[in-house]
Amino acid sequence: MEAVRTCVGRRSRAPRPSLLRVVLRNSEIVADPSATLPGRGAWLHPVDECLDLALKRRAFGRALRAEESLDPTAPWAESLRAYLREQAEEAVTSHE
Repeated sequence: MEAVRTCVGRRSRAPRPSLLRVVLRNSEIVADPSATLPGRGAWLHPVDECLDLALKRRAFGRALRAEESLDPTAPWAESLRAYLREQAEEAVTSHE
């Protein structure tokens, strides 16, 4: 049986390997591709659409049980977006 998680963007369930885990580190959200960083994690489809939905709904703060408000315009949001783009590019080049 494969583990299933819920994407904080789309709110849809998906197999764990198809989602990216993110964690809260020093008031910033960081990608945890190996899913080994300590702490509470949130899961996200690794696409801009899901990131945008999660930021719009302020889903990360709830999912990660952040004590302070997480600013969706903070640098960590653009860092996470860049990480997603980088992963998408690697997926495309690995299939060529």
